[in-house]
Amino acid sequence: MELDALVRQRYEHWTENEYFDRQTRDELLQIIDPKEIEDRFYTELEFGTGGMRGVIGAGTNRMNRYTVRRVTQGLAEVMLEQDPANAQKGVVIAYDSRRYSAEFALETALVLAANGIKVYLFENLRPTPELSFAVRHLRAAAGVNITASHNPKDYNGYKVYWEDGGQISPQLAKLIVSKIENLGWTAQPMELEEAKRQGLLETVGEEVDQAYYQALKKQLLFPELTKTFGLDLKIVYTPLHGTGGRPVTTLLKEIGFTSVHVVREQAEPDPEFSTVLTPNPEDPAAFELALQYAREKQADIVLATDPDADRLGLYAKDKNGEFRRFTGNQIGVLLEYYLLSQKKKAGCLAEKSVIIKTVASTDLADAVAADFGVQTMNVLVGFKYIGEQIKIMEQNRSGSYIFGFEESHGYLAGTYTRDKDGVQAAVLLAEAALYYRTKENLTLPEVLEKIFNNYGYYLDEQVAVTLKGKEGKEKIAAIMDLLRKQKKDSLAGIPLKSVEDFQTGQKLFIRENRTAGIDLPRENILRFSFEDGGFVMARPSGTEPKIRFYFCIKGESYEQAVKLLQLVKKDFFKDIPMLEGII
Repeated sequence: MELDALVRQRYEHWTENEYFDRQTRDELLQIIDPKEIEDRFYTELEFGTGGMRGVIGAGTNRMNRYTVRRVTQGLAEVMLEQDPANAQKGVVIAYDSRRYSAEFALETALVLAANGIKVYLFENLRPTPELSFAVRHLRAAAGVNITASHNPKDYNGYKVYWEDGGQISPQLAKLIVSKIENLGWTAQPMELEEAKRQGLLETVGEEVDQAYYQALKKQLLFPELTKTFGLDLKIVYTPLHGTGGRPVTTLLKEIGFTSVHVVREQAEPDPEFSTVLTPNPEDPAAFELALQYAREKQADIVLATDPDADRLGLYAKDKNGEFRRFTGNQIGVLLEYYLLSQKKKAGCLAEKSVIIKTVASTDLADAVAADFGVQTMNVLVGFKYIGEQIKIMEQNRSGSYIFGFEESHGYLAGTYTRDKDGVQAAVLLAEAALYYRTKENLTLPEVLEKIFNNYGYYLDEQVAVTLKGKEGKEKIAAIMDLLRKQKKDSLAGIPLKSVEDFQTGQKLFIRENRTAGIDLPRENILRFSFEDGGFVMARPSGTEPKIRFYFCIKGESYEQAVKLLQLVKKDFFKDIPMLEGII
């Protein structure tokens, strides 16, 4: 195949310019397949509010030291333009267990130092929620975390946080992108020893750890209960070769859970994630070893965090001794119900209490919140939008944040950090499991069943379709275009109430044939809501070559919900020819 002129130009620049090291140039020169060259250079790795994430390797569309340097230079320039004092406030940098994470973290630190910006670099790997906490704790101007979260082993990423500890706003992301677009491949790091000599690089660790642990503990409801009866709850935990091992086990032990069995094969950081296909607690396959342990140890609950420990997965033993998997939505609703019911019982549920969740998360959460007189706020997909609303509520004194979650296994109670916290979720779920066992003689699956009985059987499922490369990107765009043109008033015979197009900011009420505005930022999302609750949603991923379809179906019984879910999926996908043979 003939290479596009721009692709060829970029490829030749990287292979001929001595700014790029010999290893990088050789890697590129050894590529024989033109399609591989095209994939590495047809675009530049996208930077957005979720930062930057991509496959590790040489090229403009890959994660490497040069893409890291360039985006860091863009960040530095925006920081200094926003406020010159940001140089002294500094940037906190953390990283996970992935390949080149430590190296990319150091590149980031030394490019910032070259711009005269103070850096607080963690001494070794730390979870994402601790990075968010550390930005606030150290009163820094920003934070950077080198992580690809739960992505496969060949990925790495770069997340940016602002002074409130939340991920950067769309406005700030646009400013950084505008800087990046005007930069060539010239950003240079300072020498390490020089950065230390000038006092621009400071290592942080244990002091921040302890402050984070103490802040997290304050979110627990029954410290005396866990201290007294924690031994009785048997827990199996796996960090899936990531950053969660030390903080999760330390905190569980400190609050009284001493019957904790860590999956030893997955306990140590491992960039190859050698025991799992993908280190993702959303994937049941990631629990294979942990469930073996659970059966051997006769555990009550099984917990898993992803590599940067911002996500958490759960299995819990039911009354028949079988381990039940909880979806991200079910974990979110379980924690929501636990927090709201206990706070109401204790008389400490604030008048303007608020739950925040994403538009991709279950409508069951809305029903639970309404029952407790609590407002539900729906935001775009991405925990950054939950963090943003926490900040707004604090500034305007417009509400009391209780809990936030997203269906992709991200949760946060309290405001000590501004990103989802898998470490906290592990500890809080252990406390909830112990409470229901000792006070109500219920397993966690029985608590979930109780919630379903009270509010309706909401079942959820996500279908993610990977479509790689330039062709994949075009196919994803064609799917979204097709869905926008379709005029459906029902799916599988279930009447639709509305269609929300978050790209245009318009909501169509089907029966009334009227439209209303959507008061959320623009994003390429379509959401089809049913009359009696539940929805179907389509959303291209911002960080991976994927399009995701979300299904939330309400039934009068579990059996009915299962049947309806299958019928809705079949009806929805049958009119999308681009997915024929894939789904």
